[in-house]
Amino acid sequence: MKKQIFSVILAVVLLLTTFAGCGTTPVENSPSASQPASPSKDATGGDAPDTAEPVTITYGLWDSNQAVGFEKMAAEFTEANPNIKIEIQLNGWSDYWTALDAAASAGTLPDTFWMHSNNIYKYASNEMLMNLNDFIASSDKIDMANYPEGLVSIYNHNGKQYGVPKDYDTIGLWYNKTMFDEVGLKYPDESWTWDDLYEAAKKLTKPDGSQYGFLAALHNQEGFYNFIYQNGGTVITPDKKSGYDNPKTIEAMEYWVKFVKDGLSPQIFGDPERAPAMENGLCAMGFFGSWNLSGFTSNEYMSKNFDVTVLPASPSGGRASIFNGLGYAIAPNTKNADAAWKWIEYLGSKEGQLRQAELGIAISAFNGTADAWVNSNDIFDIKCFIDMVDYAQIRPYSNTTAQWEDKTYEALRGAFTGEKTVEQACIDAAAIMNESLAQE
Repeated sequence: MKKQIFSVILAVVLLLTTFAGCGTTPVENSPSASQPASPSKDATGGDAPDTAEPVTITYGLWDSNQAVGFEKMAAEFTEANPNIKIEIQLNGWSDYWTALDAAASAGTLPDTFWMHSNNIYKYASNEMLMNLNDFIASSDKIDMANYPEGLVSIYNHNGKQYGVPKDYDTIGLWYNKTMFDEVGLKYPDESWTWDDLYEAAKKLTKPDGSQYGFLAALHNQEGFYNFIYQNGGTVITPDKKSGYDNPKTIEAMEYWVKFVKDGLSPQIFGDPERAPAMENGLCAMGFFGSWNLSGFTSNEYMSKNFDVTVLPASPSGGRASIFNGLGYAIAPNTKNADAAWKWIEYLGSKEGQLRQAELGIAISAFNGTADAWVNSNDIFDIKCFIDMVDYAQIRPYSNTTAQWEDKTYEALRGAFTGEKTVEQACIDAAAIMNESLAQE
């Protein structure tokens, strides 16, 4: 109970923090603002010289569950580097990008912060991120060869590395064991297809609307993107055209929306509503990413009743799980570039990545550290997230992802409410998406 109270207090304190007090001010572009004064020898202290004057490095992120683990890592880093204090600045997903955009325009970005594949092009192409090439070249802790190539390339723009890979993630099928036991159903496993998912959802749905078999929300990464790629469809083609009007994509979307149409899933459109639908017993099954582990573990209902397995395959046997990962970035005008890099170097080093994994924060991107994440949790069978990497599909993105993803949500919504056919909603989404892609 004390641990739970502490976590609640910590989350409240973090939520009150904003980017307004980030402590960075614009400085002229100069070698001293973008290059290390001297090579770092040890990410947690070691042979690297201590910062002459005490400094505070701000660290922006959007996940309150992960923030708890990073508080521990920040404290450990400061213990090894007494002159560098880490100030975590937490905002929810939407507020994070609103605040980050405003801070970038005002020249007051956090010293260090998370970057996402949706927004990397916008920030890199507008010089709102520091080029880390020189820091990386001088480091004996950071080598891009130690991370999955797909993640490295996401945060590289025109030969310049703007982010050190933080983690990677896949999507799993979370299911309520207690609800399965009540109706005498076997738990889902790797033999399941969409048809098994549908039949189980029917048996798990109660006529009075108090319980739904499956959560088929209007969500891409933790939802229909997985069905699309399992079915051989696509969201974006190699020549940067929308794939929503692809027959295989439309077929996958019809399967997904069928859960809602047939009353086996509630209509849920907002991201904040999805996890509570599982945590309060409304839905027996749902697709959620590996980054939810710490939050689901700390939830008493989830930890007592749920487990997770690989995603079901399409009827033809097609498998896919959306694969993505974040990057650690530095503000281009930070007044404390060396200290900021020292923090990022630690987070991206094998030592820091192992620590992130051990704390169950996320599956660390550094090659060979995934097992530490699996071993961090004995409540859920989370090895399935690693097993799905073999057929993982990189999250679809382009230079304007943030624009067309939001707009396609608007076009697809009508399919879930019954105002449009699924086919028409997909055709509308394709047209809107192609308008954005044409501007790239």
